[in-house]
Amino acid sequence: MQRTIVQAIEDAAKAEPTRGFRFFSDAGIPGFLPPGAPSDSAEATFSYTALERMSARFGGAMQALGLRKGDRLALILPNNDDFVLCFLGALRAGVVPVPIYPPLALGQLQAYLDNTRHIVAKSGARALVTTAKIKRLLGTVQAECPALEQVVAIEGIRESTEPLKPEKITLDDLAFLQFTSGSTSRPKGVTLTHGNLAANIECIMEHGLRIREDDVAVSWLPLYHDMGLIGFVLSPIYHTVPVHFMPALMFLKRPITWLQAFTRVGGSIAYAPNFAYALCVKRIRASELDGLDLSRWRVAGCGAEPIRPETLETFVETFGRIGFKKEALYPSYGMAEASLAVAFTELGEGMKTTSVHGPTLWGSGEAKVVAEDTEDAVRLVSCGPQFPGHGVAVFAQDDATSAAPLPERKVGELRITGPSVMRGYWEDAERTREAFAGSWLRTGDLGFTHEGHVFICGRSKEVVIVNGRNYYPQDMEWEASKVAGVRKGNVVAFGARDPSGVERDRERVVLAFEVQEPERLGAPSALLAEVRKAVQEGMGLTLDDVVALPPGALPKTSSGKLQRARTRELYETGELMGRSAARDATTLDLVRHAAQSQLSYFKLAVLGGRKKKD
Repeated sequence: MQRTIVQAIEDAAKAEPTRGFRFFSDAGIPGFLPPGAPSDSAEATFSYTALERMSARFGGAMQALGLRKGDRLALILPNNDDFVLCFLGALRAGVVPVPIYPPLALGQLQAYLDNTRHIVAKSGARALVTTAKIKRLLGTVQAECPALEQVVAIEGIRESTEPLKPEKITLDDLAFLQFTSGSTSRPKGVTLTHGNLAANIECIMEHGLRIREDDVAVSWLPLYHDMGLIGFVLSPIYHTVPVHFMPALMFLKRPITWLQAFTRVGGSIAYAPNFAYALCVKRIRASELDGLDLSRWRVAGCGAEPIRPETLETFVETFGRIGFKKEALYPSYGMAEASLAVAFTELGEGMKTTSVHGPTLWGSGEAKVVAEDTEDAVRLVSCGPQFPGHGVAVFAQDDATSAAPLPERKVGELRITGPSVMRGYWEDAERTREAFAGSWLRTGDLGFTHEGHVFICGRSKEVVIVNGRNYYPQDMEWEASKVAGVRKGNVVAFGARDPSGVERDRERVVLAFEVQEPERLGAPSALLAEVRKAVQEGMGLTLDDVVALPPGALPKTSSGKLQRARTRELYETGELMGRSAARDATTLDLVRHAAQSQLSYFKLAVLGGRKKKD
C-alpha cells in the first residue's frame, strides 16, 4: 500500500531510530582542507527519529508564520541540512514547498533575480525562507511579486519551538512544485502529488535499485533539483536508507572527495550526470587513490544529460584499480514531469550500448543496427526498459492523440504514461494541453526502442535540419569535444538564422565552445579549423560558423545544463561574442544589485507592506 511522504517520515522514525542522514561540510572529508585547518562543524547527523522531530518543529514554525495547507513556500537554502528540514517540515504542515536554487555566480546576479522573480510570482508563494545573507539581495523580488508577503531568514526558523498542528495529507494532495531547469524554455512548475511521488519512488527503490538492508548512499547532487531531492532525500525515507550528503561545490572543487566519502562510509549507491564521471577522470591524480576502496559501490547511476559510453568506460578503467566494477554502471532516463525516473537499465548488468549507422539515423530516422567497428557507426547507450505499471513508447511528432506507436528502431518522440506522471503545469492550462498527446505525456525527446530498451537521440526542438537530414546537436558537440583545447562538456551546437540576414533560405549550423586556456582566444584560427575538421570527419557535416569563448561564458541552467536555446538567441542578436567569463564578475556588480534590492525592501517597509492573510 502506497504512503504519503508524511506517513513515510513517521514510519521511518519508528522503524529505524538510529539510521538517517549525515551532512558533511567542507571539513567533513579527510584531505579536503589543508593540514591544521579548523574542523569544527564538520558534519551534522540526524537519525530518522531526529528528522521526524526536527521537521515537526520546522513545520510548526511555518504554521506560526501564518501559512496554511496548500500555501506555497519558496525555499532558497544553500545548506543541505536547512533545506531538508524546511522541505520536510513544509510537507508535514501541508504547505507546498517550491525549491529555488541559491545564487551561484555574482556576475549572473541579475539573471538570477529575474529567474527567481518568475518562479516566486508563478508559484504564488506567500513566503520565502532563505539565509540572512541572501535575504539582503531579494528586496526587488518581494517588491515585484504581489503574493509574497514575507521573506524570512532561516536563522529564526531554527530557533522556533512552535508545535506542529497535524494536517491530514492524502495521496491526492499536492506535495511540491518542481520548476523545470529552463534549458529549453522559461521554467514551468511541475505539479507533483504525494501519489505521483509514492509511485515513482516504488519504481526507483523496489523495481530499479532493489534496495538492500546494508545499502548506504552518498550524494553531492543539489537538493533543489529532482535527482538530488527525490532520489536522495524522499526515496531513502521510504526505505530508511542512510544517506551521506556532501556540498556540490566540494565535489566540483575536488572530485576526489566523492571517492573519499565512499571509502569512509562504505557507500554502495550514488548518482551523477555524465560530466561528473568525466571530471573524476580528468581531475583525480593516481597518487590520490592510495587507501581508497570502491568495492562496495554497486549502483553508479548516470542520467540528467546525454550519456557517453566512452566517458563511463574510461571511469571503469581508471578506478577499477581501487575496486570499482563495470557492472555497477547504471544508465537511466528521467524527467521532472515524470516525478524523476522513467527507465533504468537492468541492475547489475552494467552499461549496454547499441551501434547504429549514423548517416541512416540522420537521413531517414531509422536506427539501423551495425557492428561497433563499422564505418560511420554511432554508439548509443541503453536506458533500459519501462517500469511496471508505466508506459514508454515512440510516436510520430504529428500524432496528436498518440494513436499509432512507431515500430522498434524507428526514431520519433518518446512519450510516457503512468501514475508517476504529473497532472500538469501549475496554473498553466495552455502548456499543460501542449504537454499531452491523448493520455501520453510528450517528453520532447527523440529516440527509439530496441529489444524493449529505450535509446535517446536528442531533443526534438534542437534537431538541426540540413538538406533534409536531421542532425542531433549532441553528436556534433561530442565530436568537437575530442579536439585538444576545447573544454569537454562545454560545447553547444544549434541551428540559427544568419545574423546578417544574407542567408534566409536555410538554417545555418553553428557550434560554440569554451576554450580550456583563455590565451587561446588571442589566435583561435587553428583551433577553430580543428573543430570544423573534427565535425566534418565525424559526421560529414560542414559547420557554417564556429565561435570560441572564454571559460564560463556559455549560458547554463541552475543544474549546470547548457542552454542551447539561450545560446542561439545570444548568437542571433550578436551578443554571444561579447560574453565574458563567469569569473570576471566585479564586486561593483554585486554592490549595485544589492543596493537596488535594499532600496526596494526599504521602500516596501516604510510605505507599507502587504497585510497577512487570515
